[in-house]
Amino acid sequence: MNERRQVVFGGVPAWLLADYLVDLGGRRVSDELLNGDGWSATLQRAVRPLGSLSIGRVTVTIEGPRAAPVMQQLRTKAQRGGG
Repeated sequence: MNERRQVVFGGVPAWLLADYLVDLGGRRVSDELLNGDGWSATLQRAVRPLGSLSIGRVTVTIEGPRAAPVMQQLRTKAQRGGG
């Protein structure tokens, strides 16, 4: 069964999300595409203006039979505690 999961991350740069996906067994195909065993991920960068500031967002889409567990692991890795 082919699954698809999509999450928008704010405050986490695309390069760091890509590194996390490599840690989860992914191989970089390009800056925006990674492939793993039973899954592939695409990263789409966007900048959202908020007044005089710009907030970066990255949409991560994971597809394949292992999409759900890989996305859950990525979300866990990307959690950040306040300080």
